[in-house]
Amino acid sequence: MVNWILPFAFALATGVLSAWGVGGGTLLLVCMTLFLGVDHRTAQAVNLLFFLPTAGAGLYFHRKNGFLDKDVWRQAALPGAAASLAASLLAAAVDVSLLRKPFGIFLLYSGGSMLWSARKKT
Repeated sequence: MVNWILPFAFALATGVLSAWGVGGGTLLLVCMTLFLGVDHRTAQAVNLLFFLPTAGAGLYFHRKNGFLDKDVWRQAALPGAAASLAASLLAAAVDVSLLRKPFGIFLLYSGGSMLWSARKKT
């Protein structure tokens, strides 16, 4: 009966942090893999399911409010889609343990750079 409380709490917390601009998708991946025991590939799929509606809504409202640079969008859409497809095929072919280490290094690097830039501003 209470098996849903912890996943719900993590989803709610990462959603709120994402709304504040803190990269909630990355936090959701970390929570699912470290605390909930979800396989890395499954966590990536769930993260993508969280991201797609948000990205679609953002694209719609940016276009509606005139914030979408159509020339940049046209230039970036096809290469971005091709790179995403290639990366997902590569991720499906690679052993999960090989994905965790670079992802952890990326998280440490991005967190450190955020802390370093915040420290420089103060």
